[in-house]
Amino acid sequence: MTSHLLVVDDEPINLEIIEEYLDGSGFSADFRSSGERAWEALEQGLHCYDAVLLDRMMPGLDGMSLLRRIKHDPRFANLPVIMQTAACSPQQIREGLEAGAYYYLTKPYEREGLLAIIRAALADARERRALMEREAERWRGIHFLQEARFSIRTVQEAGQLAAFLAQACPKPDTAHLGLSELMLNAVEHGNLGISYAEKARLKQSDAWHREVERRAALPENQHKRVAVCVTRTPQALVVRIEDQGPGFDWQPYLDFSPERAFDPNGRGIALARLMSFSSIEYLGSGNVVQATLALNDGENP
Repeated sequence: MTSHLLVVDDEPINLEIIEEYLDGSGFSADFRSSGERAWEALEQGLHCYDAVLLDRMMPGLDGMSLLRRIKHDPRFANLPVIMQTAACSPQQIREGLEAGAYYYLTKPYEREGLLAIIRAALADARERRALMEREAERWRGIHFLQEARFSIRTVQEAGQLAAFLAQACPKPDTAHLGLSELMLNAVEHGNLGISYAEKARLKQSDAWHREVERRAALPENQHKRVAVCVTRTPQALVVRIEDQGPGFDWQPYLDFSPERAFDPNGRGIALARLMSFSSIEYLGSGNVVQATLALNDGENP
Protein backbone atom coordinates (compact mmCIF):
# COMPACT_ATOMS: atom_id res chain seq x y z
CA MET A 1 0.00 0.00 0.00
CA THR A 2 1.40 3.39 -1.04
CA SER A 3 2.01 5.86 1.79
CA HIS A 4 0.56 9.31 1.20
CA LEU A 5 2.45 12.41 2.34
CA LEU A 6 1.48 16.04 2.81
CA VAL A 7 4.38 18.35 1.83
CA VAL A 8 4.24 21.98 2.96
CA ASP A 9 6.64 24.73 1.83
CA ASP A 10 6.07 28.31 0.70
CA GLU A 11 8.94 28.23 -1.82
CA PRO A 12 7.95 26.70 -5.21
CA ILE A 13 11.54 25.63 -5.93
CA ASN A 14 11.64 23.63 -2.67
CA LEU A 15 8.39 21.88 -3.56
CA GLU A 16 9.86 20.99 -6.96
CA ILE A 17 13.01 19.57 -5.37
CA ILE A 18 11.01 17.45 -2.93
CA GLU A 19 8.76 16.24 -5.75
CA GLU A 20 11.89 15.11 -7.65
CA TYR A 21 13.24 13.40 -4.53
CA LEU A 22 9.97 11.51 -4.06
CA ASP A 23 9.76 10.44 -7.69
CA GLY A 24 10.22 6.68 -7.87
CA SER A 25 10.34 6.34 -4.08
CA GLY A 26 7.01 4.56 -3.73
CA PHE A 27 5.44 7.51 -1.90
CA SER A 28 2.64 9.69 -3.22
CA ALA A 29 2.27 13.29 -2.06
CA ASP A 30 0.07 16.37 -2.00
CA PHE A 31 1.88 19.71 -2.06
CA ARG A 32 0.72 22.89 -0.30
CA SER A 33 2.38 26.31 -0.30
CA SER A 34 1.13 27.63 3.06
CA GLY A 35 0.21 26.49 6.53
CA GLU A 36 -3.39 27.52 6.02
CA ARG A 37 -3.76 25.41 2.88
CA ALA A 38 -2.05 22.49 4.55
CA TRP A 39 -4.48 22.62 7.47
CA GLU A 40 -7.40 22.69 5.03
CA ALA A 41 -5.96 19.63 3.29
CA LEU A 42 -5.65 17.80 6.61
CA GLU A 43 -9.22 18.60 7.63
CA GLN A 44 -10.64 17.70 4.24
CA GLY A 45 -8.60 14.51 3.89
CA LEU A 46 -8.75 13.60 7.59
CA HIS A 47 -7.00 10.22 7.81
CA CYS A 48 -5.69 10.01 4.24
CA TYR A 49 -2.16 11.26 5.12
CA ASP A 50 0.49 9.03 6.66
CA ALA A 51 3.09 11.74 7.40
CA VAL A 52 3.72 15.47 6.98
CA LEU A 53 6.90 17.05 5.64
CA LEU A 54 6.72 20.60 6.95
CA ASP A 55 8.74 23.75 6.34
CA ARG A 56 9.28 25.82 9.45
CA MET A 57 9.55 29.39 8.15
CA MET A 58 6.44 30.45 6.23
CA PRO A 59 4.31 33.61 6.22
CA GLY A 60 0.94 33.45 7.95
CA LEU A 61 0.48 30.12 9.70
CA ASP A 62 4.13 29.12 10.02
CA GLY A 63 5.49 25.62 10.47
CA MET A 64 5.75 25.73 14.26
CA SER A 65 2.18 26.99 14.63
CA LEU A 66 0.90 24.30 12.27
CA LEU A 67 2.90 21.62 14.09
CA ARG A 68 1.39 22.62 17.43
CA ARG A 69 -2.09 22.68 15.91
CA ILE A 70 -1.59 19.17 14.51
CA LYS A 71 -0.27 17.76 17.79
CA HIS A 72 -3.07 19.30 19.86
CA ASP A 73 -5.83 17.93 17.63
CA PRO A 74 -6.79 14.36 18.62
CA ARG A 75 -7.51 13.54 14.98
CA PHE A 76 -3.91 14.15 13.94
CA ALA A 77 -1.88 13.88 17.15
CA ASN A 78 -0.24 10.61 16.09
CA LEU A 79 0.59 11.79 12.57
CA PRO A 80 4.41 11.91 12.23
CA VAL A 81 5.66 15.37 11.26
CA ILE A 82 9.15 15.87 9.82
CA MET A 83 10.33 19.47 9.99
CA GLN A 84 12.55 20.59 7.10
CA THR A 85 14.09 24.02 7.38
CA ALA A 86 17.17 26.22 7.26
CA ALA A 87 16.46 27.37 10.83
CA CYS A 88 18.89 25.19 12.77
CA SER A 89 20.00 27.01 15.91
CA PRO A 90 20.03 24.85 19.07
CA GLN A 91 16.99 26.69 20.44
CA GLN A 92 15.05 26.25 17.20
CA ILE A 93 15.84 22.55 17.07
CA ARG A 94 14.77 22.07 20.68
CA GLU A 95 11.57 24.01 20.07
CA GLY A 96 10.64 21.84 17.10
CA LEU A 97 11.31 18.55 18.87
CA GLU A 98 9.52 19.64 22.03
CA ALA A 99 6.48 20.62 19.95
CA GLY A 100 6.25 17.04 18.72
CA ALA A 101 8.27 16.87 15.48
CA TYR A 102 9.38 13.33 14.72
CA TYR A 103 12.59 14.62 13.15
CA TYR A 104 14.30 17.93 12.37
CA LEU A 105 15.86 17.92 8.90
CA THR A 106 17.97 20.93 7.90
CA LYS A 107 18.25 22.25 4.37
CA PRO A 108 19.97 21.38 2.15
CA TYR A 109 19.67 17.63 2.54
CA GLU A 110 20.28 14.63 0.30
CA ARG A 111 17.52 12.53 -1.27
CA GLU A 112 18.52 9.30 0.48
CA GLY A 113 18.62 11.00 3.85
CA LEU A 114 15.11 12.35 3.39
CA LEU A 115 13.72 9.01 2.22
CA ALA A 116 15.37 7.15 5.11
CA ILE A 117 13.76 9.50 7.65
CA ILE A 118 10.34 9.22 5.99
CA ARG A 119 10.53 5.42 5.97
CA ALA A 120 11.57 5.36 9.64
CA ALA A 121 8.73 7.70 10.64
CA LEU A 122 6.14 5.65 8.76
CA ALA A 123 7.42 2.34 10.15
CA ASP A 124 7.39 3.63 13.74
CA ALA A 125 3.88 5.06 13.35
CA ARG A 126 2.51 1.85 11.81
CA GLU A 127 4.05 -0.36 14.47
CA ARG A 128 2.84 1.83 17.33
CA ARG A 129 -0.68 2.09 15.90
CA ALA A 130 -0.97 -1.67 15.32
CA LEU A 131 0.24 -2.50 18.82
CA MET A 132 -2.10 0.00 20.45
CA GLU A 133 -5.12 -1.27 18.54
CA ARG A 134 -4.41 -4.88 19.46
CA GLU A 135 -3.77 -4.19 23.12
CA ALA A 136 -6.77 -1.86 23.52
CA GLU A 137 -9.06 -4.67 22.43
CA ARG A 138 -7.37 -7.47 24.37
CA TRP A 139 -6.62 -5.90 27.75
CA ARG A 140 -9.49 -3.72 28.89
CA GLY A 141 -9.20 -5.17 32.42
CA ILE A 142 -5.77 -3.63 33.05
CA HIS A 143 -7.44 -0.77 34.91
CA PHE A 144 -7.89 -3.22 37.80
CA LEU A 145 -4.13 -3.87 38.05
CA GLN A 146 -2.53 -2.94 41.38
CA GLU A 147 0.92 -4.56 41.21
CA ALA A 148 2.64 -6.74 38.63
CA ARG A 149 6.06 -8.04 37.55
CA PHE A 150 7.09 -8.79 33.96
CA SER A 151 10.19 -10.21 32.28
CA ILE A 152 11.00 -9.40 28.65
CA ARG A 153 13.91 -10.26 26.36
CA THR A 154 13.33 -8.84 22.85
CA VAL A 155 12.49 -5.50 21.30
CA GLN A 156 9.19 -7.01 20.11
CA GLU A 157 8.28 -7.98 23.67
CA ALA A 158 9.23 -4.47 24.83
CA GLY A 159 6.78 -2.95 22.36
CA GLN A 160 4.01 -5.37 23.31
CA LEU A 161 4.41 -4.78 27.04
CA ALA A 162 4.54 -1.01 26.57
CA ALA A 163 1.29 -1.11 24.57
CA PHE A 164 -0.32 -3.28 27.24
CA LEU A 165 0.64 -1.01 30.16
CA ALA A 166 -0.29 2.13 28.23
CA GLN A 167 -3.94 1.04 28.29
CA ALA A 168 -3.99 1.83 32.01
CA CYS A 169 -3.15 5.50 31.36
CA PRO A 170 -5.40 8.46 30.45
CA LYS A 171 -3.35 9.11 27.29
CA PRO A 172 -2.36 5.66 25.97
CA ASP A 173 -0.57 6.95 22.86
CA THR A 174 1.87 9.22 24.69
CA ALA A 175 2.28 6.68 27.50
CA HIS A 176 3.19 4.01 24.96
CA LEU A 177 5.76 6.32 23.37
CA GLY A 178 7.59 6.80 26.66
CA LEU A 179 7.32 3.24 27.95
CA SER A 180 8.48 1.69 24.70
CA GLU A 181 11.49 4.03 24.52
CA LEU A 182 12.64 3.10 28.03
CA MET A 183 12.10 -0.63 27.56
CA LEU A 184 13.71 -0.64 24.14
CA ASN A 185 16.72 1.17 25.60
CA ALA A 186 17.00 -1.50 28.30
CA VAL A 187 17.01 -4.30 25.71
CA GLU A 188 19.21 -2.89 22.95
CA HIS A 189 21.65 -0.73 24.92
CA GLY A 190 21.54 -2.47 28.29
CA ASN A 191 21.39 -6.19 27.55
CA LEU A 192 22.65 -6.29 23.95
CA GLY A 193 25.35 -3.62 24.35
CA ILE A 194 24.52 -1.60 21.22
CA SER A 195 26.14 1.79 21.75
CA TYR A 196 24.74 5.13 20.68
CA ALA A 197 27.24 5.44 17.81
CA GLU A 198 26.61 1.87 16.67
CA LYS A 199 22.86 2.41 16.58
CA ALA A 200 23.28 5.60 14.55
CA ARG A 201 25.31 3.72 11.93
CA LEU A 202 22.89 0.79 11.91
CA LYS A 203 19.87 3.04 11.50
CA GLN A 204 21.47 4.94 8.63
CA SER A 205 22.24 1.68 6.82
CA ASP A 206 18.85 0.14 7.63
CA ALA A 207 20.59 -2.72 9.46
CA TRP A 208 19.39 -2.11 13.01
CA HIS A 209 16.77 -4.89 13.14
CA ARG A 210 19.19 -7.47 11.76
CA GLU A 211 21.89 -6.55 14.27
CA VAL A 212 19.44 -6.64 17.19
CA GLU A 213 18.32 -10.13 16.18
CA ARG A 214 21.93 -11.27 15.71
CA ARG A 215 23.04 -10.07 19.13
CA ALA A 216 19.94 -11.46 20.84
CA ALA A 217 20.84 -14.91 19.48
CA LEU A 218 24.41 -14.84 20.83
CA PRO A 219 25.02 -17.37 23.65
CA GLU A 220 26.06 -14.63 26.09
CA ASN A 221 22.79 -12.74 25.54
CA GLN A 222 20.21 -15.51 25.22
CA HIS A 223 19.40 -15.59 28.93
CA LYS A 224 19.49 -11.84 29.61
CA ARG A 225 16.17 -10.36 30.66
CA VAL A 226 14.69 -6.97 31.45
CA ALA A 227 12.66 -6.90 34.67
CA VAL A 228 9.64 -4.59 34.66
CA CYS A 229 7.82 -3.93 37.94
CA VAL A 230 4.56 -1.96 37.94
CA THR A 231 2.73 -0.43 40.89
CA ARG A 232 -0.57 1.38 40.55
CA THR A 233 -1.88 3.91 43.08
CA PRO A 234 -4.96 6.12 42.77
CA GLN A 235 -2.69 8.92 41.54
CA ALA A 236 -0.03 7.27 39.40
CA LEU A 237 1.37 4.26 37.59
CA VAL A 238 4.99 3.69 38.66
CA VAL A 239 7.09 1.54 36.31
CA ARG A 240 10.57 0.31 37.30
CA ILE A 241 12.71 -1.11 34.48
CA GLU A 242 15.97 -2.95 35.19
CA ASP A 243 18.31 -4.49 32.62
CA GLN A 244 21.35 -6.72 33.11
CA GLY A 245 23.84 -4.39 31.46
CA PRO A 246 26.62 -2.35 33.10
CA GLY A 247 24.63 0.89 32.93
CA PHE A 248 25.40 4.07 30.99
CA ASP A 249 25.90 7.80 31.39
CA TRP A 250 22.24 8.77 31.23
CA GLN A 251 22.52 12.46 32.11
CA PRO A 252 23.20 13.74 28.55
CA TYR A 253 20.07 12.01 27.22
CA LEU A 254 17.52 13.54 29.59
CA ASP A 255 17.34 16.67 27.44
CA PHE A 256 17.56 17.47 23.74
CA SER A 257 21.10 18.06 22.53
CA PRO A 258 21.93 20.15 19.44
CA GLU A 259 24.93 17.89 18.81
CA ARG A 260 22.62 14.89 18.37
CA ALA A 261 19.74 16.67 16.65
CA PHE A 262 20.48 15.25 13.21
CA ASP A 263 21.31 11.71 14.28
CA PRO A 264 18.63 9.08 13.56
CA ASN A 265 18.52 8.14 17.25
CA GLY A 266 19.22 9.63 20.67
CA ARG A 267 15.99 11.57 21.32
CA GLY A 268 13.89 8.80 22.86
CA ILE A 269 14.61 9.38 26.56
CA ALA A 270 14.21 13.15 26.24
CA LEU A 271 10.93 12.74 24.34
CA ALA A 272 9.68 10.27 26.93
CA ARG A 273 10.57 12.62 29.77
CA LEU A 274 8.90 15.57 28.07
CA MET A 275 5.75 13.99 26.66
CA SER A 276 4.91 10.88 28.64
CA PHE A 277 5.89 11.00 32.30
CA SER A 278 5.51 13.08 35.44
CA SER A 279 9.07 12.07 36.29
CA ILE A 280 11.95 9.83 35.21
CA GLU A 281 14.67 8.78 37.66
CA TYR A 282 17.74 6.73 36.75
CA LEU A 283 19.27 4.80 39.64
CA GLY A 284 22.74 3.46 40.36
CA SER A 285 24.87 3.00 37.25
CA GLY A 286 21.93 3.70 34.94
CA ASN A 287 20.70 0.15 34.37
CA VAL A 288 17.58 0.90 36.47
CA VAL A 289 15.03 3.57 35.57
CA GLN A 290 11.82 4.45 37.37
CA ALA A 291 9.11 6.31 35.48
CA THR A 292 5.94 7.79 36.96
CA LEU A 293 2.80 8.38 34.89
CA ALA A 294 0.03 10.45 36.48
CA LEU A 295 -3.37 8.80 36.25
CA ASN A 296 -5.24 12.06 36.73
CA ASP A 297 -5.62 13.18 33.10
CA GLY A 298 -3.76 16.43 32.51
CA GLU A 299 -1.00 15.94 35.09
CA ASN A 300 1.39 14.32 32.63
CA PRO A 301 3.08 16.65 30.14
